Amino acid sequence: MLDYLYEWIQTLAFFLVIVTAVLQVIPGTGYKKYVQFFSGMVMILLMLTPVLKLVGMENHFYELYHSKEYELSKDEIEEQQKYFEDQDIMDFLPDEYQNDAGEDNESKGASDEIKVEGIQIGK
Repeated sequence: MLDYLYEWIQTLAFFLVIVTAVLQVIPGTGYKKYVQFFSGMVMILLMLTPVLKLVGMENHFYELYHSKEYELSKDEIEEQQKYFEDQDIMDFLPDEYQNDAGEDNESKGASDEIKVEGIQIGK
């Protein structure tokens, strides 16, 4: 029991040191409030860990995380990711751009070239 309590206090102390370091590194105050909000939420969860273990809710959260619905949504996201990885960018371009994309810039001819005869700087 004391080992668990020591480990819990050590985790809290480590988390507080990391959050303090991150808050000192962040420039300005724009993102500081978001980091504080997120770290506060994590801190609440860390503080509730022993209470959840005593009540037996820890297993409930574990089961919820590994439930069938979670697995189905994870599989759906992986399928969508594979679909988008298999898509070619050329499929989304209009036809006039698809025809030009296959040609090299050298084969287009001299009509696309710009020749500079001279550059004058000043008066």
